[in-house]
Amino acid sequence: MAAVIVRVQTQNQLEECLNIRKEVFVEEQQVPLELEIDEYDRIGPDVHHVLVDVGDEYAATGRMIYYHDNAAKMQRIAVRKSYRSHGIGKILLIAMEELARELGLTESVLDAQCQAEPFYRKLGYETISTEPFDDAGIPHVRMVKSLRNV
Repeated sequence: MAAVIVRVQTQNQLEECLNIRKEVFVEEQQVPLELEIDEYDRIGPDVHHVLVDVGDEYAATGRMIYYHDNAAKMQRIAVRKSYRSHGIGKILLIAMEELARELGLTESVLDAQCQAEPFYRKLGYETISTEPFDDAGIPHVRMVKSLRNV
């Protein structure tokens, strides 16, 4: 089955992103809804949402905002349970990095759940935080990757 990258442009597509995130973060990981949904959950010039469509079903989503010094902040990366361990997360992140490059950004920053740190490391991210920190009751680490010369 082919994975199709969808750059979110409509309110319906944005709702699909939020549905995946509610399923993964709120229901599975018990993140309070008021912490999961924030001011970047909209369509606008300073935020970019991406969906991965697999066989006419949305399998994953991610959000990118502008960070500091030409960096993209990759956020809210979520893959539905039935699509995990099939390379969908990798496809999503590569698509988000490509979007960042197209926008002229040269670095990708993300706050990874500690359990996902090895996944991001395999994709070229380096942990830069000295100790894990709490985000919504889940331990995270800050990671970074250069988007130059790739």
